[in-house]
Amino acid sequence: MLEYQLKTDSYEKTEQLGEKIADLLQAGDVVVLNGDLGVGKTTLTRGLARGLGIKRNVKSPTFTLIREYKDGRVPLYHMDAYRLESSPDEDLGFDEYFNGDGITIVEWPQFIKDEIPADHISINITRLSDTEREVTFKLHGDTFNDRGFGELV
Repeated sequence: MLEYQLKTDSYEKTEQLGEKIADLLQAGDVVVLNGDLGVGKTTLTRGLARGLGIKRNVKSPTFTLIREYKDGRVPLYHMDAYRLESSPDEDLGFDEYFNGDGITIVEWPQFIKDEIPADHISINITRLSDTEREVTFKLHGDTFNDRGFGELV
């Protein structure tokens, strides 16, 4: 497993990081986002969507569980598993997304950890101050080794 760490110091820089990540992703990739409420998981996803050419406004999928954005270079599936804490065994067809034609982003992945594929990217965002964030990437599996994630640091 490869691990990289960097810092962002504004909302805009977090979005720009998402755009750069988008350039390294391919259809079928799964990215799990970890971090406290309000730390910037959806902000990072918003930048990622923009990097994929998605024009629609990206909002947190907290109440819908999954938002689909299909107007980019590949579809983006944005999931929020927070509400599944009380019913993690509910079958919502995650395999169809994880093995599908798009990129899947999962916020609060700990609530569906048994569903997450072995090959995935884990991004942990930690609040250092009101504006500064520490972002740690962990590449699980060999799928991502030669994609250039080290160049983000």
